[in-house]
Amino acid sequence: MKGLTIQKEVHFGRGRKSRKVLREGPVTDTPQETPVGRTPRISKLMALALRFDRLISEGEITDQAELARLGQVSRARVTQIMNMLLLAPDIQEEILFLPRTLTGRDPIRERHIRPLTTVLDWRKQRRLWKQLLEEQNVEIACPN
Repeated sequence: MKGLTIQKEVHFGRGRKSRKVLREGPVTDTPQETPVGRTPRISKLMALALRFDRLISEGEITDQAELARLGQVSRARVTQIMNMLLLAPDIQEEILFLPRTLTGRDPIRERHIRPLTTVLDWRKQRRLWKQLLEEQNVEIACPN
């Protein structure tokens, strides 16, 4: 009896939980280039504040004290993070889309933002935010 040979084009791809899987056909997706630099910490904290707010509003977490216990941080630290939600919505968006940090420290840090969160007037917040961006020499690209 002669052996049987089957020819098929296959490639390795990524499945669930980044496991390698054998896939039929040619490679269809081109690998994405890794972005240069890193996401600023203040952007991550802004996203975290938004996530915390959603968890509380949907009832998955009862309050900020529970967040502090679960995150093993002080209640004061959770308050500092949640206070970022007091910023004008356009400032929050700009913080989320700050340019990636290429080297060294992030130009805008959470301690720079704290004084802005105490200002209730969004127009004044915007003026202070623009001033902070100028002082730290940060240019914001429109995310849209």
